[in-house]
Amino acid sequence: MSTIISTTVIFSILAAILALILTLADRTIGNYGEVKLTINDDKDYVVDGGNSLLSTLISQKIFIPSACGGKGSCGYCKVTVKEGGGPVLATELPWLSKEELDNNVRLSCQCKVKQNIKIEIPEELFNVKEYSTSVSKMEQLTNTIKHLRFDLGEEEINFKPGQYVQLKAPAYEGSPDEVYRAYSVASSVNDKHAIELLIGYTGGIATTYVHQYLKEGDKVHINGPYGEFYYHEDDGGPIIFAGAGTGMAPIISILQYMADNQIQRKALFFFGAKSMDDLFLIDKLNTFEKTLYDFKFIPTLSREESTEWTGERGRVPASIDKYIEKGVNYSAYLCGSPAMIDSIVEALLAKDIPLEKIYYDKF
Repeated sequence: MSTIISTTVIFSILAAILALILTLADRTIGNYGEVKLTINDDKDYVVDGGNSLLSTLISQKIFIPSACGGKGSCGYCKVTVKEGGGPVLATELPWLSKEELDNNVRLSCQCKVKQNIKIEIPEELFNVKEYSTSVSKMEQLTNTIKHLRFDLGEEEINFKPGQYVQLKAPAYEGSPDEVYRAYSVASSVNDKHAIELLIGYTGGIATTYVHQYLKEGDKVHINGPYGEFYYHEDDGGPIIFAGAGTGMAPIISILQYMADNQIQRKALFFFGAKSMDDLFLIDKLNTFEKTLYDFKFIPTLSREESTEWTGERGRVPASIDKYIEKGVNYSAYLCGSPAMIDSIVEALLAKDIPLEKIYYDKF
């Protein structure tokens, strides 16, 4: 028994010594002092070295898109590093094409600021703002999806229908660090003093915070807008929308934009779900069917066993094959998982819809 106790004490002492060494190393070896960050050759900042480029930019209220919260698993936070970025890390390589590597593109969440560094980012990112909001509405739509409304107070936000914002999940029990996660805006662009989001529970840090900790009246920080997925004023032909789950959010925003501006384009919305329990915002979509110029909502259920369901069954590509004529001048807007979008793109290409007219947001 004494041997076990002695061994336990020794391991505890060794663990404490190792923790102390790591702490001292972080404060000394990892302390790079102050360095200069230059952006687009004309904006200089003095920042603390040692942090990731993404977190360094956030500390200066400059927000770069990042859907994974800086974990190197989404590939969104790309910037051009002209000088001082150090070697490209193995964690970046899966997300960077040869052309991007040749042009010094880096993942800002993986690139460390250890010396004076020069970068380039799109100028429009300087227009991205952080908003202090309060939760004015929280509604459970399905077992896993919540509809939230965030009041911006006197602040205004200007975005294009289909774009997204990032919500900051603060530290909470079981999650010691604050993280940012991306969510598409589900509200009208005319509703400038509020933002509505659809957030599904996935077990991740941010969705756990939203579904298990966040309450009406709580204060939340949001920044944005971001994204190249938005409604395009193109040739005015018919539109195909397709999505699943919270991928409905940007499509709702686009449909509301079409309604607000009395845009007269035929549109079909293919929504994929497993069962009738996974359908939501049906009243809103039925209203769009009555008020929009020529709009049809086509939910497609893949696992519904009840005979009460008389709508489409199977996967969305099968419904597209049934309803979409070949050779028509369609544009398409898709939002959902990569696998779902890839299968839908294949179905659309088979209908001779050109790839340049297929807009999508994978999440």
